[in-house]
Amino acid sequence: MNIHPSLLPSFKGVNAQKQALQAGVRVSGCTVHFVAEEVDAGAIIVQEAVPVLSSDSEESLCDRIREAEHRAFPVALDLVASGTVKLGEDGHIVWKSNPQS
Repeated sequence: MNIHPSLLPSFKGVNAQKQALQAGVRVSGCTVHFVAEEVDAGAIIVQEAVPVLSSDSEESLCDRIREAEHRAFPVALDLVASGTVKLGEDGHIVWKSNPQS
């Protein structure tokens, strides 16, 4: 698993916060995903949105996204460790179906 400081597939690679600010988006965030050969292209497990404020600098946006990462990663880790989600052979997410639903 990997964590990336944007809502993938937007703003892959380095300097994601700078890219978000330059693009003028109003929402950014973080993505926890499985690792794939292509950078930041793995199947997405969890995402958490973070508002982009008009007063944001790269540093302030980075700080808020980091807080979201600290919440999102444990959730994703629990989903994988519990077997609720896994990476399928085709590279797509497979969610365990709930027999009671």
